[in-house]
Amino acid sequence: MLSRRSSLALATALTAALTLGACGGDDTGAGAATAGATATGDGLSVVASTNVYGSVAQSIAGDAATVTSIIDDPSADPHSYEASTRTQLELSRATVVIENGGGYDDFVDTMLDSAGSDATVLNAVEISGRTAAAGEELNEHVWYDVETVRKVAQQLEATLAQAAPDDAPAFAENLKTFEAGLDTLQQKVDADRATTQGRPVAITEPVPGYLLDALGTTNRTPEEFSEAIEEESDVPVDVLQQTLALFTQQQVRALVYNAQTTSPQTEQVLQAAKEAGIAAVPVTETLPEGEDYTTWMTGNVDAITAALSA
Repeated sequence: MLSRRSSLALATALTAALTLGACGGDDTGAGAATAGATATGDGLSVVASTNVYGSVAQSIAGDAATVTSIIDDPSADPHSYEASTRTQLELSRATVVIENGGGYDDFVDTMLDSAGSDATVLNAVEISGRTAAAGEELNEHVWYDVETVRKVAQQLEATLAQAAPDDAPAFAENLKTFEAGLDTLQQKVDADRATTQGRPVAITEPVPGYLLDALGTTNRTPEEFSEAIEEESDVPVDVLQQTLALFTQQQVRALVYNAQTTSPQTEQVLQAAKEAGIAAVPVTETLPEGEDYTTWMTGNVDAITAALSA
């Protein structure tokens, strides 16, 4: 069975093929890519599949490149994204493309192939070095892992420096500043772990999994529940009851849920947490407006720690 991410990639590829074959019309709809910066610098262009990686790219590139984030609506479900001719055009012009990989945003590779692009592609999952345990699927939400984001930033800096040697000193300085922010974030995670270590939590999806692991929490959610929600399939009745019991029986201290995707089952879980007086902490897959990576992730850490220390 195709996962939600694989289904999204297939549907998006088909949509893009139909759109590109049918017309070159106006792309003012929800699928259009949005530029994060307008400076052209040396003609460098960085295209990121989501504004999470767009934020990282902007931090490193500064005003020496145009940075474009394909998926950047904080109020929308990223999995409902449909590619457009504007997306194809941005990718065809890119010097560097940052994708998540791991099946999350396969439409990027499909459209790059269609465009005949020679852009350097940075795949965050590959850069992370993370692999799935035997018999398990990899949690592809690697942007919730601070060290993966550090590695992506480092590879981006090296790639941009090679493409624009005259700007290399600026890229290096920007990377230094960005990494200092990551260091502060990591120090906060390490300090807060004294409070969150071993605290039981529930989740709707594995989106924040790496951050919850870094904080030392214990995930009590039945694996079948979070898998079903992620795959957009029905949750077995007995599994749903086991999940709801986590709240009615006060087995967890917090619910960390993906605020960008909902279903009748996740609504039931949220209601159960509310009725049991258990804190519900929303997380997202894209950056909220006005945030950059470090401020956003710091806010997530603060919210989870506060919920577990209440």
